[in-house]
Amino acid sequence: MPLLFLLGISSGLPLALTASTLQAWYTVAGVSTLGIGFLSIVGQPYVFKFLWAPFLDRFQLPLLGRRRGWIAFFQVMIAVMLILIGGFHPEKNPILIAVFAFFIAFLSASQDVDIDAYRAEVLESQERGVGNAFFVTGYRIGLLLAGSLALIIAANMGWQTAYLIMGLIMLGSVFTTIASREPLLKEAPPKRLSDAIIEPFREFILRDNAMLLLCFIVLYKLSDAFSLSLSTTFLLRGMGFSLVELGVVMKTVSIGFTIIGAFIGGFTQARLGLFKSMMLFGLLQGISSLGFMLLSMIGNDLGTMIAVVGFEYACSAMGTTVFLGFLMGLCHQQYTATQFALLSAIASVGRVFVGPIAAIMVDQWGWTFFYFLAFIIALPSLLVLWFLRRDSVFN
Repeated sequence: MPLLFLLGISSGLPLALTASTLQAWYTVAGVSTLGIGFLSIVGQPYVFKFLWAPFLDRFQLPLLGRRRGWIAFFQVMIAVMLILIGGFHPEKNPILIAVFAFFIAFLSASQDVDIDAYRAEVLESQERGVGNAFFVTGYRIGLLLAGSLALIIAANMGWQTAYLIMGLIMLGSVFTTIASREPLLKEAPPKRLSDAIIEPFREFILRDNAMLLLCFIVLYKLSDAFSLSLSTTFLLRGMGFSLVELGVVMKTVSIGFTIIGAFIGGFTQARLGLFKSMMLFGLLQGISSLGFMLLSMIGNDLGTMIAVVGFEYACSAMGTTVFLGFLMGLCHQQYTATQFALLSAIASVGRVFVGPIAAIMVDQWGWTFFYFLAFIIALPSLLVLWFLRRDSVFN
């Protein structure tokens, strides 16, 4: 479990360094707002990582096995790229740095594919909740290191030093991978690349509840996505909280409650089982939307805001922890990397598209009714979950 925590740090660290921290670097260097806006393209590999996941299922490197070999390779490459990128300056080489960042994001997304597959294969079904809690906590710590700590280092010692230190931390994660144990193969890897591409889809589609499972994957986190899609705008513009108040809450309360929620979710899954845990946390995710509805009725009250945001992030983390265990249980070991990458991409569909819909709903009906609707949106997933209760993934 501690090794999964450290792998979580390795997974979260590069994400912030190619997103919010990179944006801060460009902003301080005086790059135009238009140029900074185009940095969002850097993160595209995280969206399309399922396209090259079959390659990672089919082939393995000579050392450390199919999963750890690729993870260690990507960790070394990310570390080298982070150290190199710090030697450039955005005001002189904005495009070159963006290209470096894109390749870091590609390597990071590839690392995530194999770390996800590794967790799915190395954890027994009763261990997945707690294992995911350790991983999610490490992931959040990685984001914090690459966000807050990197900015503090940059302010005092410069950006080159900040990225150098982050690169060395990333390099240290290789020892975590070496210390981990390779999952035991219960199924032989695909013999041909074409099999690694086609068979994961065919194997899943031919299952009895395939369409119902895909429907549930899209729906389960949808209410949560609606609640969080405009939460910053709601708290700043709708409720009139200050940037300082929001910053303190998001950097402390949200992270703290996310970690607490992850462990509650993990230990609850170990005790109650996957089906009961998903039913409970799916309901709590919906109820947390009612907290925002209550805040919209009360108005600007800092204590209520902290309680509502904390409860929302805790419930979201509980749901995420058991949902990851659910996705792991759906993966066939021959194609773990491909199926997990694809299923997690399907799960993110709602999160990608809810923003415009949520904005229209707020304009039409206001914040109070919007958050009530976010609660209602949680209910269909629980109905689908009930119909799936006898599926093999819950046994």
